[in-house]
Amino acid sequence: MLNSKVAKNAGWIIMCRIVQSVLNLVVTMMMARMMGPSGYGLISYAASVVAFVAPLMKLGINAVLVQFLVKEPERDGEIVGTSCALCSVSALLSMLGVSAFVAISTPGEPETLIVCALYSLILIFQALEMVHYWFQAKLLSKYTSVTMLAAYFIVSVYKLVLLLTGCNIYWFAVAQAIDYAIIAVALFIIYKKLGGGKLRFSWDMAKRLLSKSRYYIVSGLMVTVFAQTDKIMIKLMMGDAFTGYYSTAVACAGMTGFVFTAIIDSARPSILKAHGEDNAAFEKNVSRLYSIMIYLSLLQSVFMTVFADLAIGILYGAEYAASVLPLRIIVWYTTFSHLGPVRNIWILAEEKQKYLWIINLSGALCNVALNLAFIPAWGVEGAAAASLITQIVANVVTGFVIRPIRRNNILMLKALNPRLLIDLVKGELKKK
Repeated sequence: MLNSKVAKNAGWIIMCRIVQSVLNLVVTMMMARMMGPSGYGLISYAASVVAFVAPLMKLGINAVLVQFLVKEPERDGEIVGTSCALCSVSALLSMLGVSAFVAISTPGEPETLIVCALYSLILIFQALEMVHYWFQAKLLSKYTSVTMLAAYFIVSVYKLVLLLTGCNIYWFAVAQAIDYAIIAVALFIIYKKLGGGKLRFSWDMAKRLLSKSRYYIVSGLMVTVFAQTDKIMIKLMMGDAFTGYYSTAVACAGMTGFVFTAIIDSARPSILKAHGEDNAAFEKNVSRLYSIMIYLSLLQSVFMTVFADLAIGILYGAEYAASVLPLRIIVWYTTFSHLGPVRNIWILAEEKQKYLWIINLSGALCNVALNLAFIPAWGVEGAAAASLITQIVANVVTGFVIRPIRRNNILMLKALNPRLLIDLVKGELKKK
């Protein structure tokens, strides 16, 4: 799995994401301090509402696109073009849905409606960013990583200027859309220069993509339910300030998430390719990937639990002291959340997509029920506990309950053996 090309690809992603993470940390810290819990909470609420409809916008295509591109590289222009067209139409409908939801759920709050509507512009550019998966399938992530870093740097400067000049919150709401717009335009230019196929729409390809991706639409929506419901419910039940406290805890817990994403994205093409060619190697690689996720995330969780008060104090200040306890709980959520993307690689390879809706519906129902019970009783700490329990249910428990995907959980259990990770590291060191 971690051959030199995969490792090099992951290295590019991680290197650029480290710089991006530092920039994000500085900008987010300044935004939180200068906007205060209420202003920061409102932006976080807008992000959650838009993230809620993102799975509908993507139509589940993002989950299967790499597999199509790996298996049919000669039709890359048709695959990418069709994907972008489908998602663009869906993005426009999703933007209308965001405005409608906010208008109904928060009547009499015009500022909230305007911020969410402006933030939703991100969806149209996320739809065009489907070309990103072509680079991922070709293990050419150095291009996407550098492009994303450049775009993020520009947007970071934009945000800092807004903060220093005291601009209102509406200008911040469009910042993410500018980021994705730069990335989409740049990637299309690079795609053409590297010889990517001529972009075109095909009804036949659209049917093929949707026939496989449809399982991921509801699945993705359910994942978003238990990833974003907590922030939305905190906003509606407790207000913007508490949303700000909770969002700060989530942001701290996810600071290193880019490392896990880079490793998974880089490993996905080679794991999918091994399936059917060498099933023993396929299963071993899945277990190896699980092992990396488990032990890296455990290390992060222990560290953040011990130093949570110090991290919040240094990064956000005493005004955000209420974020410390939620952070100590929510960081363990990440340990289990990274298991889901690995499981989805196995599910895609084994053509078990039809079980995803059961897994994620279980998680969504669990999350909503626990938030309804825990938030009134324990506030933001209750929301953090609800998220942690939900991830355990969705990414571990359901895998044992649903018989056809139980094999994946066996591979997950094998990954608990530290020998697997040690042997992998030794093997990579010998190659060097």
